[in-house]
Amino acid sequence: MPQKVVGVRFKKAGKIYYFDPGECELAQGDGVIVETARGVEYGRVVTGPAEVEEEEIVAPLKRVMRRATEEDVRQLEANRQKEKEAYAICLEKIASHNLPMKLVGAEKTFDGNKIIFYFTADGRIDFRELVKDLAAVFKTRIELRQIGVRDEAKMMGGLGCCGRELCCATWLCDFASVSIRMAKDQSLSLNPAKISGICGRLMCCLKYENDLYEEAKGHFPEVGSRVSTPHGEGKVTGINIFKNTVNVELKESKTVKEYPRQEVAVLAVQGAKRKAVCAGELADEVSALENGPDESGTGEMILGEIIENGQGDGVEAGFSAGGDAGTQI
Repeated sequence: MPQKVVGVRFKKAGKIYYFDPGECELAQGDGVIVETARGVEYGRVVTGPAEVEEEEIVAPLKRVMRRATEEDVRQLEANRQKEKEAYAICLEKIASHNLPMKLVGAEKTFDGNKIIFYFTADGRIDFRELVKDLAAVFKTRIELRQIGVRDEAKMMGGLGCCGRELCCATWLCDFASVSIRMAKDQSLSLNPAKISGICGRLMCCLKYENDLYEEAKGHFPEVGSRVSTPHGEGKVTGINIFKNTVNVELKESKTVKEYPRQEVAVLAVQGAKRKAVCAGELADEVSALENGPDESGTGEMILGEIIENGQGDGVEAGFSAGGDAGTQI
């Protein structure tokens, strides 16, 4: 049964969470106060009221407490200022404890009941003493959360090799899995410096057009396959999706030439083709013999040639002196 919900986002380029608007009349861009697993939080409506199926909702669906007021906005700004102070204090404490960790950011919940510090490190860190010191300073709950390099880039922001702001810091909500195969399929340089983002991982944008490349490559012969061209047979050495051409190494001259895709035809594997033809002929002859004698007198001869040449794989056949055939498949 469809249920009315609004989509709320708590961070820029963060995930969207569904809430029940209840009696509140909300529109896209409105600030709201909602209750989450971390406590009371300030969020912004990014998708207006809409009907969604229950399968798309993570139970239990919580209700929007109220629309945000100007006082709530002022409290949010005050929290942002306190986060900067908490970040500086945490840096000092990390240095005093000589911990091998890099502090990335600090976040204070809207109700002030918890401060979360995000950090990166090469391995596990024993920060129990650090938590005690921070709790003594801020008099509230302290949480230290270790994150990966991709999440670090998302929080810090920056510019990509394209000159634009990082996708993950501006609009990309989730990180999709990216593989080196995607770079190969798009004929990109496999130099890590050219296909890696500032996080050191493969660039997320390799995923954006990958489905289109896979679909387009389905219309081209595979690299290494035997093809026929206007200049004879050859082997495919490469394809160019944008030019719609195929590079072929000719069998006779051993030179590589570029042909439009329409001028190149894939050659059937000779052994498989011969076997398929023989199997088809054999089926016709068996059918003819079962339905009656072959008046042309050629059925027995053709079948005999197939068997004699070793083309009747998996077939045993024999002829009687009178020309009757018995076939077992």
